[in-house]
Amino acid sequence: MVSNFLFKNIAIYSSINNKKVISIAEQVVEVLSSLGIICVFPSSSSISGKLKGRIYTEKTIARKSDLVIAIGGDGTLLSTARKFGDSSIPVLGINLGNLGFLTDIPPADLTFALSEILKGNFIEDKRIFLEAWIEGEKSRYRALNEIVLHSGSIAQLIEYELFIDDEFVYRQKADGLIVSTPTGSTAYSLSGNGPIISPEVKAISLLPMFPHSLNSRTMITSQDKQIKIRTKGSTKAFLSMDSHENLKVPNNKDVYIQRAKKELTLIHPTDHSFFSSCRNKLGWSLGVPKKSTT
Repeated sequence: MVSNFLFKNIAIYSSINNKKVISIAEQVVEVLSSLGIICVFPSSSSISGKLKGRIYTEKTIARKSDLVIAIGGDGTLLSTARKFGDSSIPVLGINLGNLGFLTDIPPADLTFALSEILKGNFIEDKRIFLEAWIEGEKSRYRALNEIVLHSGSIAQLIEYELFIDDEFVYRQKADGLIVSTPTGSTAYSLSGNGPIISPEVKAISLLPMFPHSLNSRTMITSQDKQIKIRTKGSTKAFLSMDSHENLKVPNNKDVYIQRAKKELTLIHPTDHSFFSSCRNKLGWSLGVPKKSTT
């Protein structure tokens, strides 16, 4: 039976450990096992050891698995992307009912959606990563949503210069700068009143955070451009990737940001729609409330 399916070895991951996650994971294992699919668990998963199935290191999972199922919200999927983004394993998200744009299968549709996906009825969705590094350092850091330059303090401005492909763009004082992918346009950037960018658009957005200016606007540039940020003076600056790492940027060191070579492949049901997700999760088209006549 297993030879009829595209995905034969499936890893199940979650960064959350509660009864709801375990219940959904049990349902996933039951559906997959009944179809002859082998279920495995990354050792870093919060639910490893809670269900029947072999536990492997992330390296082994990356080598042996055809698909990773992430159970949770967008935070869990971001964690999945950090751990398996280099392996090119596609990721399928099961949403626990939270505000999630990346995890789109509700638990109520789980059995049918899984069965259809295993038959090959799904949409493949490629998402870019951003990669950042600090001048003179070897380490590189990756983000699926956004990379943020910030002051590390509340209501404290930093001064920086922005370059795109080594061409000077502007000098600005602000709380920081959000550099985001189209995926990240519905994350932190959205909270800063940034534009919503459809996932297929090949762009990077640059959104100043509380700029000390009345004419500062979000800028959209090609995903193939290299961004360079140069902090000015002795102000402290930090770099954050998907709200995960928080690195201090040394004075007089440039920060470089560009599209990473690796991409994340998301798997969606065939009825998936980005615009439908926006309507449902952002409350679009709710209509105008009627005035009370009483």
